[in-house]
Amino acid sequence: MLVLGVCSLKGGVGKTSVTLGLASAALERGLRTLVVDLDPQGDSTLALATSGAAGDVAGVLDQPTAESIAAATAPSAWAEAGLDVLVGSAASSRHDAYDGADADVDRLRFALAWVHDYDLVLVDCPPSLGGLTRTGLTACDRAVVVTEPGLFSVTAVGRAMRTIDDLRRGPAGQLQPLGVVVNRVKARSVEQAFRLDELRGLYGPLVLTPFVPERAALQQAQGAAQPVHAWPGQGAREVAGAFDDLLDRALRAPRT
Repeated sequence: MLVLGVCSLKGGVGKTSVTLGLASAALERGLRTLVVDLDPQGDSTLALATSGAAGDVAGVLDQPTAESIAAATAPSAWAEAGLDVLVGSAASSRHDAYDGADADVDRLRFALAWVHDYDLVLVDCPPSLGGLTRTGLTACDRAVVVTEPGLFSVTAVGRAMRTIDDLRRGPAGQLQPLGVVVNRVKARSVEQAFRLDELRGLYGPLVLTPFVPERAALQQAQGAAQPVHAWPGQGAREVAGAFDDLLDRALRAPRT
Protein backbone atom coordinates (compact mmCIF):
# COMPACT_ATOMS: atom_id res chain seq x y z
CA MET A 1 0.00 0.00 0.00
CA LEU A 2 1.44 3.34 -1.09
CA VAL A 3 0.58 6.34 1.10
CA LEU A 4 1.00 9.51 -0.95
CA GLY A 5 0.70 12.98 0.57
CA VAL A 6 -0.51 15.94 -1.48
CA CYS A 7 0.51 19.25 0.04
CA SER A 8 1.04 22.93 -0.61
CA LEU A 9 1.96 25.77 1.69
CA LYS A 10 -0.01 28.24 -0.42
CA GLY A 11 -3.76 28.15 -0.90
CA GLY A 12 -5.42 28.42 -4.28
CA VAL A 13 -2.96 26.36 -6.32
CA GLY A 14 -5.31 23.42 -6.86
CA LYS A 15 -3.98 20.99 -4.26
CA THR A 16 -7.35 19.30 -3.81
CA SER A 17 -7.86 19.24 -7.59
CA VAL A 18 -4.61 17.30 -7.91
CA THR A 19 -5.73 14.91 -5.16
CA LEU A 20 -9.00 14.32 -7.00
CA GLY A 21 -7.24 13.91 -10.34
CA LEU A 22 -4.98 11.23 -8.89
CA ALA A 23 -8.00 9.54 -7.30
CA SER A 24 -9.72 9.55 -10.69
CA ALA A 25 -6.66 8.00 -12.35
CA ALA A 26 -6.45 5.34 -9.64
CA LEU A 27 -10.15 4.52 -10.00
CA GLU A 28 -9.77 4.21 -13.77
CA ARG A 29 -6.90 1.79 -13.23
CA GLY A 30 -8.82 -0.34 -10.75
CA LEU A 31 -6.70 0.52 -7.73
CA ARG A 32 -8.52 0.32 -4.41
CA THR A 33 -8.06 3.85 -3.08
CA LEU A 34 -8.68 5.74 0.14
CA VAL A 35 -8.66 9.55 0.17
CA VAL A 36 -7.86 11.02 3.59
CA ASP A 37 -9.34 14.52 3.79
CA LEU A 38 -7.20 16.34 6.37
CA ASP A 39 -8.16 19.81 5.15
CA PRO A 40 -10.71 21.37 7.55
CA GLN A 41 -12.45 22.88 4.52
CA GLY A 42 -13.47 19.36 3.50
CA ASP A 43 -13.38 20.01 -0.24
CA SER A 44 -12.27 16.48 -1.14
CA THR A 45 -15.15 15.03 0.89
CA LEU A 46 -17.60 17.34 -0.88
CA ALA A 47 -16.30 16.65 -4.39
CA LEU A 48 -16.21 12.89 -3.84
CA ALA A 49 -19.87 12.98 -2.79
CA THR A 50 -19.63 10.86 0.31
CA SER A 51 -22.48 10.06 2.68
CA GLY A 52 -23.26 7.77 5.57
CA ALA A 53 -20.16 8.15 7.74
CA ALA A 54 -20.81 8.09 11.47
CA GLY A 55 -17.48 9.73 12.27
CA ASP A 56 -14.83 11.94 10.70
CA VAL A 57 -11.08 12.41 10.52
CA ALA A 58 -11.11 14.56 13.67
CA GLY A 59 -12.43 11.59 15.62
CA VAL A 60 -9.71 9.40 14.12
CA LEU A 61 -7.03 11.83 15.26
CA ASP A 62 -8.65 12.03 18.69
CA GLN A 63 -8.57 8.25 19.06
CA PRO A 64 -6.71 6.40 16.28
CA THR A 65 -8.25 2.93 16.36
CA ALA A 66 -9.68 0.43 13.89
CA GLU A 67 -13.16 1.38 15.11
CA SER A 68 -12.71 5.12 14.58
CA ILE A 69 -11.27 4.53 11.10
CA ALA A 70 -14.25 2.36 10.15
CA ALA A 71 -16.75 4.90 11.49
CA ALA A 72 -15.13 7.77 9.56
CA THR A 73 -14.79 5.97 6.22
CA ALA A 74 -17.50 6.26 3.56
CA PRO A 75 -17.73 5.24 -0.10
CA SER A 76 -17.49 7.85 -2.82
CA ALA A 77 -20.42 8.25 -5.20
CA TRP A 78 -17.92 8.31 -8.06
CA ALA A 79 -18.11 4.51 -8.30
CA GLU A 80 -19.97 1.55 -6.88
CA ALA A 81 -16.77 0.26 -5.28
CA GLY A 82 -13.05 0.91 -5.10
CA LEU A 83 -12.91 4.51 -3.86
CA ASP A 84 -13.50 5.48 -0.23
CA VAL A 85 -13.01 8.66 1.78
CA LEU A 86 -11.82 9.23 5.32
CA VAL A 87 -14.30 12.05 5.80
CA GLY A 88 -13.04 15.56 6.44
CA SER A 89 -14.45 17.93 9.02
CA ALA A 90 -13.96 21.48 10.26
CA ALA A 91 -13.44 19.87 13.68
CA SER A 92 -10.03 18.62 12.50
CA SER A 93 -8.74 22.19 12.92
CA ARG A 94 -8.33 21.50 16.64
CA HIS A 95 -5.42 19.27 15.68
CA ASP A 96 -3.72 22.00 13.63
CA ALA A 97 -1.90 23.69 16.51
CA TYR A 98 1.84 23.12 16.38
CA ASP A 99 4.25 24.18 19.10
CA GLY A 100 7.47 22.87 17.59
CA ALA A 101 7.22 19.44 19.19
CA ASP A 102 6.44 16.28 17.21
CA ALA A 103 4.75 14.34 20.00
CA ASP A 104 1.36 13.94 18.31
CA VAL A 105 2.20 13.93 14.60
CA ASP A 106 2.15 10.13 14.35
CA ARG A 107 -1.59 9.82 15.06
CA LEU A 108 -2.61 9.32 11.42
CA ARG A 109 0.26 6.92 10.78
CA PHE A 110 -0.87 4.84 13.73
CA ALA A 111 -4.48 4.92 12.50
CA LEU A 112 -3.50 3.79 8.99
CA ALA A 113 -1.78 0.77 10.49
CA TRP A 114 -5.32 -0.61 10.82
CA VAL A 115 -5.98 -0.12 7.09
CA HIS A 116 -5.23 -3.10 4.83
CA ASP A 117 -7.86 -3.04 2.08
CA TYR A 118 -6.31 -0.46 -0.25
CA ASP A 119 -3.62 -0.26 -2.89
CA LEU A 120 -3.28 3.51 -2.57
CA VAL A 121 -3.95 6.10 0.13
CA LEU A 122 -4.03 9.78 -0.89
CA VAL A 123 -3.66 12.28 1.96
CA ASP A 124 -5.05 15.73 1.13
CA CYS A 125 -3.22 18.06 3.53
CA PRO A 126 -4.28 21.61 4.42
CA PRO A 127 -2.53 24.50 2.60
CA SER A 128 -0.58 25.52 5.70
CA LEU A 129 2.37 24.46 7.80
CA GLY A 130 0.55 23.40 10.95
CA GLY A 131 0.02 20.25 12.91
CA LEU A 132 -2.37 18.70 10.39
CA THR A 133 0.06 18.95 7.48
CA ARG A 134 2.86 17.53 9.61
CA THR A 135 0.57 14.74 10.80
CA GLY A 136 -0.46 13.94 7.24
CA LEU A 137 3.07 13.87 5.86
CA THR A 138 4.37 11.80 8.79
CA ALA A 139 1.96 9.05 7.71
CA CYS A 140 3.18 9.07 4.09
CA ASP A 141 5.75 7.16 2.08
CA ARG A 142 5.95 9.84 -0.59
CA ALA A 143 4.83 13.45 -0.92
CA VAL A 144 4.06 15.73 -3.82
CA VAL A 145 4.15 19.50 -3.52
CA VAL A 146 1.55 21.23 -5.67
CA THR A 147 2.25 24.62 -7.17
CA GLU A 148 1.33 26.79 -10.10
CA PRO A 149 3.81 28.82 -12.14
CA GLY A 150 3.51 32.13 -10.29
CA LEU A 151 5.94 34.08 -8.09
CA PHE A 152 4.38 33.45 -4.67
CA SER A 153 3.54 29.83 -5.43
CA VAL A 154 7.12 29.07 -6.47
CA THR A 155 8.40 30.62 -3.24
CA ALA A 156 6.08 28.37 -1.20
CA VAL A 157 7.58 25.24 -2.80
CA GLY A 158 10.85 25.83 -0.98
CA ARG A 159 9.11 26.00 2.39
CA ALA A 160 7.24 22.77 1.67
CA MET A 161 10.41 20.96 0.61
CA ARG A 162 12.19 22.08 3.77
CA THR A 163 9.30 20.80 5.85
CA ILE A 164 9.48 17.40 4.16
CA ASP A 165 13.23 17.29 4.81
CA ASP A 166 12.74 18.24 8.47
CA LEU A 167 10.18 15.47 8.92
CA ARG A 168 12.49 12.95 7.26
CA ARG A 169 15.14 13.81 9.82
CA GLY A 170 12.63 13.51 12.65
CA PRO A 171 9.42 11.51 13.07
CA ALA A 172 8.99 10.40 9.43
CA GLY A 173 12.19 8.65 8.43
CA GLN A 174 10.37 6.77 5.65
CA LEU A 175 9.10 9.95 3.94
CA GLN A 176 10.57 10.87 0.55
CA PRO A 177 9.64 13.74 -1.79
CA LEU A 178 8.17 12.44 -5.04
CA GLY A 179 8.44 15.89 -6.54
CA VAL A 180 6.64 19.06 -7.56
CA VAL A 181 3.35 18.88 -9.48
CA VAL A 182 2.86 22.04 -11.54
CA ASN A 183 -0.84 22.76 -11.95
CA ARG A 184 -2.86 25.15 -14.15
CA VAL A 185 -0.22 25.56 -16.82
CA LYS A 186 -1.10 27.78 -19.79
CA ALA A 187 0.64 27.01 -23.06
CA ARG A 188 1.31 30.59 -24.19
CA SER A 189 2.05 32.49 -20.99
CA VAL A 190 5.47 34.20 -21.02
CA GLU A 191 5.35 34.74 -17.24
CA GLN A 192 4.52 31.09 -16.61
CA ALA A 193 7.32 29.97 -18.93
CA PHE A 194 9.76 32.07 -16.87
CA ARG A 195 8.49 30.54 -13.61
CA LEU A 196 8.70 27.01 -15.03
CA ASP A 197 12.34 27.62 -15.95
CA GLU A 198 12.89 28.94 -12.43
CA LEU A 199 11.38 25.80 -10.92
CA ARG A 200 13.53 23.55 -13.11
CA GLY A 201 16.62 25.51 -12.14
CA LEU A 202 15.84 25.13 -8.44
CA TYR A 203 14.55 21.55 -8.28
CA GLY A 204 15.71 19.84 -11.48
CA PRO A 205 14.25 16.34 -11.86
CA LEU A 206 11.97 16.86 -8.87
CA VAL A 207 9.78 18.99 -11.14
CA LEU A 208 7.41 16.30 -12.36
CA THR A 209 6.14 16.02 -15.89
CA PRO A 210 3.75 16.25 -17.52
CA PHE A 211 2.43 19.51 -16.15
CA VAL A 212 -1.30 19.65 -15.47
CA PRO A 213 -2.80 21.97 -18.10
CA GLU A 214 -5.40 24.56 -17.21
CA ARG A 215 -8.68 23.23 -18.60
CA ALA A 216 -12.23 24.12 -17.62
CA ALA A 217 -13.15 20.44 -17.82
CA LEU A 218 -11.40 19.73 -14.51
CA GLN A 219 -13.52 22.23 -12.59
CA GLN A 220 -16.64 21.12 -14.45
CA ALA A 221 -16.12 17.50 -13.50
CA GLN A 222 -15.50 18.41 -9.87
CA GLY A 223 -18.59 20.62 -9.78
CA ALA A 224 -20.65 17.69 -11.03
CA ALA A 225 -19.05 15.30 -8.49
CA GLN A 226 -17.60 13.19 -11.30
CA PRO A 227 -14.09 11.84 -11.98
CA VAL A 228 -12.34 13.74 -14.74
CA HIS A 229 -11.70 10.44 -16.53
CA ALA A 230 -15.47 10.11 -17.02
CA TRP A 231 -15.95 13.68 -18.27
CA PRO A 232 -16.39 14.21 -22.03
CA GLY A 233 -14.24 16.34 -24.29
CA GLN A 234 -10.66 16.85 -25.38
CA GLY A 235 -9.79 19.04 -22.40
CA ALA A 236 -10.82 16.33 -19.96
CA ARG A 237 -8.79 13.76 -21.88
CA GLU A 238 -5.69 15.97 -21.72
CA VAL A 239 -6.00 16.48 -17.97
CA ALA A 240 -6.78 12.80 -17.37
CA GLY A 241 -3.68 11.81 -19.34
CA ALA A 242 -1.51 14.07 -17.19
CA PHE A 243 -2.84 12.49 -14.01
CA ASP A 244 -2.33 9.00 -15.46
CA ASP A 245 1.34 9.79 -16.03
CA LEU A 246 1.78 11.35 -12.58
CA LEU A 247 0.19 8.31 -10.95
CA ASP A 248 2.56 6.07 -12.92
CA ARG A 249 5.47 8.05 -11.52
CA ALA A 250 4.20 7.63 -7.96
CA LEU A 251 3.65 3.90 -8.33
CA ARG A 252 7.12 3.36 -9.82
CA ALA A 253 8.89 5.22 -7.03
CA PRO A 254 10.93 2.94 -4.75
CA ARG A 255 9.92 2.91 -1.10
CA THR A 256 12.00 2.28 1.98
